[in-house]
Amino acid sequence: MRRRAWLTLGVVVLGGAGVVSYAVASPSSGDPGGRAERPVRVYDLALRSGANGGRELPRTGTKQFSMLGVSWQGAGARLHGTAQVRTHSVETGEWTGWRDLEANADPLEDPRARAAARGASEPLWVGPSDGVQVQVVRKDGTAGPGLPKDLRVSMVDPGVVTATERRAEPAAYVAEASPSDSTSPTDSASPTDGASPTDSATPTDPASPTDSASASASVSASVSASPSATTPAAPPSTVPEPPIVSRADWGADESLSPQPSEYNADVKAVFVHHTDGTNDYSCADSAAIVRSIYAYHTQTNGWNDIGYNFLVDKCGTVFEGRKGGVDLPVLGAHTYGWNRESAGIAVLGDYTTTGATNAALASVARVAAWKLGQYHADPATTVQLKAGATQTDYSGTGFTTGGSYTFNRVSGHRDGYNTQCPGSSLYAQLPTVRAWAAGPVQGLKVTSVSGAGLSGSTYYTKGAVTVKWSTTTPGSLISRFELLVDGKVATTVSGTAGSAAATLGAGGHTVAVRAVHQSGRTTTTSALNFATDTTAPTFTTTPRISLRTGTVNTTAVPVTLGWKATDGQALKSVGLLSPTTATFGPTTTGSSRTATSGSASTWSMKAYDYAGNTHTSSPSYTPVILQETSAVKSGSWTARSSTSYLGGRSYSSGSKGASLTWTFTGRSASWVVSRASTSGQAYVYVDGVKVTTVDLKSSTTLYRQAVWTKTWSSSAKHTVRIVVVGTSGRPTVTTDGLVYVK
Repeated sequence: MRRRAWLTLGVVVLGGAGVVSYAVASPSSGDPGGRAERPVRVYDLALRSGANGGRELPRTGTKQFSMLGVSWQGAGARLHGTAQVRTHSVETGEWTGWRDLEANADPLEDPRARAAARGASEPLWVGPSDGVQVQVVRKDGTAGPGLPKDLRVSMVDPGVVTATERRAEPAAYVAEASPSDSTSPTDSASPTDGASPTDSATPTDPASPTDSASASASVSASVSASPSATTPAAPPSTVPEPPIVSRADWGADESLSPQPSEYNADVKAVFVHHTDGTNDYSCADSAAIVRSIYAYHTQTNGWNDIGYNFLVDKCGTVFEGRKGGVDLPVLGAHTYGWNRESAGIAVLGDYTTTGATNAALASVARVAAWKLGQYHADPATTVQLKAGATQTDYSGTGFTTGGSYTFNRVSGHRDGYNTQCPGSSLYAQLPTVRAWAAGPVQGLKVTSVSGAGLSGSTYYTKGAVTVKWSTTTPGSLISRFELLVDGKVATTVSGTAGSAAATLGAGGHTVAVRAVHQSGRTTTTSALNFATDTTAPTFTTTPRISLRTGTVNTTAVPVTLGWKATDGQALKSVGLLSPTTATFGPTTTGSSRTATSGSASTWSMKAYDYAGNTHTSSPSYTPVILQETSAVKSGSWTARSSTSYLGGRSYSSGSKGASLTWTFTGRSASWVVSRASTSGQAYVYVDGVKVTTVDLKSSTTLYRQAVWTKTWSSSAKHTVRIVVVGTSGRPTVTTDGLVYVK
């Protein structure tokens, strides 16, 4: 649908206090499926003389606006003072605190353009508001002359212009039926300071766009330098063009910028700015913010167009700024004295104390790299620029018109003009922007490897591996990643990827990750060593249990679980799977456990190597308790009863030479006794051979104690006999039975 545009102006004299003017400008197009448009509005209120010699506007109710600034007569005049505003929020219903306006804005370089323009502060985005209060005082805070003439507050309502905004606009908001129905935003104002009804602004009849120059000095037709005779060709860049939201898509009314664009010969440098205002805006409002800045620059400053070549929001969305072609060296109005050889990129928000988001920095880097790449300029280098004005920058460095001075290819606004812009925090981030824009990729490192296990300095794998990495350079500036196997490209993935897979053949290999920046510069990680291993580990000693000393009861017998696992490359661990679970290191070969007596238990163990190969062994063993009554007795033995004994009974003897003999078939045995301070000694014979003398004396009374054990390499028939020594003064031996493993 064809767009049409209008510009409506009005002037009212407020009892000698000053001039109030307003302008309405909007592209008009219908959207039957969404809400009707609300046109962009720019309107002014004159500031009055204050008691302190400054200028002020008491709390005044207005129609809705979202951006404001202060302007004055004479584009070359400087506001040597402080301008503060506070606004009434539509969303909260509260007045905000006072906020300073950045009054040290760049003037226009072209004297012809300055003659018709106004001086103005930087615009401040405040969000939907319906009331304003302003105060302007001299720099030293005193009364007297020194402030510019004709001070006004300019308010911008971005309206509802784009299709997305029309869909989001509440249904209750009524749009204007036509330009002729427009009324001054202050028609319904109810000043909270008790101003009389005569203070309200009443518009004159709408004027056509061609009448705007004579309607009001504050909203004159934009003036630019004489345009070039021809439009230059767009040179190709060394890096890709980033996605850019066009002027049409953010709702630019081209009737506000009627004059043709002017072009530079090239782009030697990029100056980074911030727009000031809040950082709490929603990225859904970014188009409205850009549209408001455009309206402010053209209708308040009186410029031919928005000053910046590009604008970037905190979500990283890039917006086309000044018209003429994003791929052409369009002359901007962003950095006084240096516009002829540069492009300007503004980040939406205030970055004085808070840094810009990584998304915003990445987009600034992409735009800078693309524009400079059109002229084969490295963003990480410096360049000589010719001064277009005599002035000093923020640090006090002086420049003289016509002189050549060294700048970083990516510089801050403050490097060329006496302003805090782009804010100290964003300025400190410019080295990062340069590094991201120029390449190579920063901070590349491998973060993990899956499909392989690391032992020492070597990763062991069965073949398939996945390597993950990270960078500090955003993926949007990276062309691709390459997974190198033995120095050759095995896999290629996009610049936004964080991993890549490859299958390694038999033997040893090296693997590395190479990042290719959009500039073509590369960086590569250190090579990782890999060994392919498809052979499972083995148990050279099958898992087995052996009886050990300790307390025995009818349900749990103390045992030692032993094993030995090996691997041809690198054993990682051994796991116990049943009858309980545990994990052991590769060099561990034993663990103290307990086994259930009287029933078979499967002792399942699994060996793992670093490549992921495994081997499982699952032998079964049964601990058996032989009561003392099952032994063959010799000599005198006395039966005793107590719940402390195994099975509630035991044998006791103090007769020298008395013996008990057990015969069994197994591979491990332990003798179980009771111990006390009066206990004596006993000889132990195995298969007819005396093997040891055991002293049962203990300072404390203990029951069911396995005090002697014996383990053989395999299961066989064995005889164990214990003989009472008859120790002097403490001859008694109390036995509770024998335990063996079958």
